[in-house]
Amino acid sequence: MLRMVGVPESHTGWTFITSHARVLAVIADNPNVRIRDIAARCRLTERAVARIIADLERDGYLSRTRDGRTNTYRIEPDKVLRHPAEAGLSVAALLSLLVQDETDRTRNPVGS
Repeated sequence: MLRMVGVPESHTGWTFITSHARVLAVIADNPNVRIRDIAARCRLTERAVARIIADLERDGYLSRTRDGRTNTYRIEPDKVLRHPAEAGLSVAALLSLLVQDETDRTRNPVGS
């Protein structure tokens, strides 16, 4: 099986982070990222990523502009999360937990 460098193997069972949060974190890391690359990093199909992006746009968490063949995404950082248990928690607060500067990631890997 061909494995992409830097992309973890697929996982079965439950996880702590939803696919919507993962997609949002990848976009926060690179607002010009392609759907194909989001899919690879999140271990999802391109169709699933397109549906998730549509969900996020429809509910006002994300917007996009098109420049030629490139999409540029804009996240609404002050928008609050949807679940009542996270009432008042903003997208920015969630992303601060999920998106880590690449230098920090290599300098302070999780579990060290």
